[in-house]
Parts: sequence; structure tokens; C-alpha cells
Amino acid sequence: MPSVDDELAEQKLGKPLSIWAKAGILVALLAIIVASFSVGKYPIPPSELVPAVFNSIFNPEAVDLQTQTALLNIRLPRILVVVMVGAALAAAGAAYQGMFRNPLVSPDLLGASAGASLGACLALVLDMPSTMVQLFAFAGGMAAVGCVVWLNRVIRYDELLGLVLGGILVSTLFQSGVSLLKFLADSNDKLPEITFWLMGGFSRVDQNDLFAIILPMVAGFGVLMLERWKLNALSFGEEEARSLGINVSRVRLVVIFASTLIVSVSVAVSGVVGWVGLVIPHLARAIVGPNYRALIPASMFIGASYLLLVDDLCRMLLSLEMPIGVLTAIIGVPFFIVIFKHNMKGW
Repeated sequence: MPSVDDELAEQKLGKPLSIWAKAGILVALLAIIVASFSVGKYPIPPSELVPAVFNSIFNPEAVDLQTQTALLNIRLPRILVVVMVGAALAAAGAAYQGMFRNPLVSPDLLGASAGASLGACLALVLDMPSTMVQLFAFAGGMAAVGCVVWLNRVIRYDELLGLVLGGILVSTLFQSGVSLLKFLADSNDKLPEITFWLMGGFSRVDQNDLFAIILPMVAGFGVLMLERWKLNALSFGEEEARSLGINVSRVRLVVIFASTLIVSVSVAVSGVVGWVGLVIPHLARAIVGPNYRALIPASMFIGASYLLLVDDLCRMLLSLEMPIGVLTAIIGVPFFIVIFKHNMKGW
């Protein structure tokens, strides 16, 4: 980013986050990751955790098979997937809120979650394997947002308002498809499976899921990090962004593509997890301010920490694991009210 744009962003949005604040956010995430290794059906005391992890990787003979399997084959992939999904939902929510200049925007505004849900439900009704369920969910999310962009181009209405209206229309259409598939599904077999998937969860995550999402996640995060200073310009208004030489339509398409990519991948691997992309950007904004140079990475780290903490609660609260989408909504609603009441920076 050119220095003149840095100065403009700092004048209007505040200076970037200090190194100590960045370190604090990172340390909090690392602490939750370490604690997450101790949580589960076979709890490991904190004093034994570090030696167990070290020996599981470098000296497997020194660790019993049950501990080694729990740490490396079950908990490690799950923790990494939860971290990436939390970061993806929060980063996409922050990007959408800046692009649409609206504090009530979430990553499913353009129908990505509804499209992914329809794709996954279709695969479940057709009795496809889990890999195909994830593939159909990813394709459905991308297709839904593609339909929104296409409708906006065809109708040629106000660009931002057209995207919002298109998202409402496409989301309604795809959600109707989900309802139809639930009606047609076998009530003793497929309907409970569809219902459980729609509530979200990471109980079935394994190493294959981790390897499948790494590349699209890295690509999406990379694009959003490269475009974050342009989101600063968009937050000033379209006219001022164009005066800085920014192609507003192109930036919107790039941000929409990157956000849809990581959200569709997230929903494909975890099901529908709401409120993260709406609440966490506001929490990050309260901590680091509205400057997107700091807000995007802060949202990623805080979102990862938050979703990992909620996932730990899902595993600990009841004898059976709670669906994470239920708990994020229960926590998210009062959390959002408190944050939004006391923090209006950037709006």
C-alpha cells in the first residue's frame, strides 16, 4: 500500500494495532489451543500435555496408543479445522461489513450458507458419502453467490442494494429447497441426519478434512489480506475510493469471491455455524478500531479463538456433544447486544 494511503487511513481510521496488542491476541489463541488438547472424552492433565504431544510426534513408543490417537488423529485435525473456520467466518464478516458499510451484515448475506445447505442436503438425501456431501455443500455455496452476482448484473440496479436484494431472493429460494428436501427425506433415517448437519459441528472432522480445506483457505485469506487497504478506501465512500484510483466494482467482486470461497469451505466442513461472522468483527473493532489493516487479521485471530473456545464448551457441557451452531447463537445474541451497545467505532 502506498504511503499516502497509509497516512489517509491513519488520519481517518486510527493508527495500526501496537505490537503488544498483537502479541496479546496471539498468546490468547495459543493458550486456548493448548487447553483444547486437554479437553475430550479422555482428558489429559495440563502437566502431562506437553510431554504427551512431544512424544506422540517424536517418540511414539513412549506414549500409549490411545493417547497418541486422541492427540494426533482426532484433536489436532479438529483444532486446526476449527481455528481456520473461525478465522474464515470472522474475516469474511469483517470484509462484508466494510464493503457494504453496514454493521448488521454477516457472511451469509449473499446466500453462501443457504446454497451450501441445499447442496449438502441434496447429497444426504441421495445417500452420498461424506466427501461428496462436502463437495456438494461447497459447490452450492459458490453457486448461490454466483447467482446473486449474475442477478445484479442482469437487473443493473444500484450495485450494493442489488447485491443485498439478490442475496435475500437467492437465500429464500435455496432455503425453500432445503425445506422441500427435508419434507421428502426419510423421517427415520435421512431427516435426523440433515437436521444434525444444519446445526453445525466438528465431531466428524478428520485429517482428510484438514488437508482438503488448507489450499482454499490460504487462497481466500491471502486475497483478503491483499485487499484490506482497499476496504479502508471503500469505508470512506465510493467517490473517495474512486478518487484514489480504485476500481470499486472489481474490488467488490474480488472480496465477494474470496469471502465466498472461505465461507463455502467452512460450511462444507462444519455445517451452518452462525453469529461468528456478525459478532466477532464488532469485538475486533472494539479492540483495534476500524482500520482494516489491523481489523482483518485481528478478526481472524479473535474468531479462531472464539470458535475454538465454543467448540471446547460443546464437548464439555453435556455427556453428548452439543451442535456448535446452537451454542454460538445462544452466546452470540447477548454478546452482540453488549458489544453493539458500547462500541460504534467506524459507524
